[in-house]
Amino acid sequence: MSGDNLPPFAEGIFRSDGALTELVGSRCPTCGARHFPARAHCPDDMAETETVSLGASGTLYSATVVRTKPPFGLPAPYAVGYVDLDDHPLRIFMLLDPAHAEDFRIGMALDLRSGALGVGLDGEPCIRPYFTPALKD
Repeated sequence: MSGDNLPPFAEGIFRSDGALTELVGSRCPTCGARHFPARAHCPDDMAETETVSLGASGTLYSATVVRTKPPFGLPAPYAVGYVDLDDHPLRIFMLLDPAHAEDFRIGMALDLRSGALGVGLDGEPCIRPYFTPALKD
């Protein structure tokens, strides 16, 4: 999925330089809690948070394939799931690679990618992050 010069679907969710995509979240300097998406203040102690990378890999905790009409111009069917991040103790809900919608299995290793996928709130094409099955070594 290419997407040169397209805007991200939302600011502050991920960073990509074309070769590497990583999730962006926040960390509380007081209690160390991490959040995705990023929060300005920690919900536990209301301290101001700092922006941190949350990495680009995880393990699939749970997934489902959605077969109804997709929102935002996503392909049908599409898959979503909960992913346990490898670098931080977070479980997040994310879009899964539509090209592999039927291939996801609980416990599989995943890598984060981004590309042109669907449209944003303005109806224009955009770049979205998604997890895809990890390349086997």
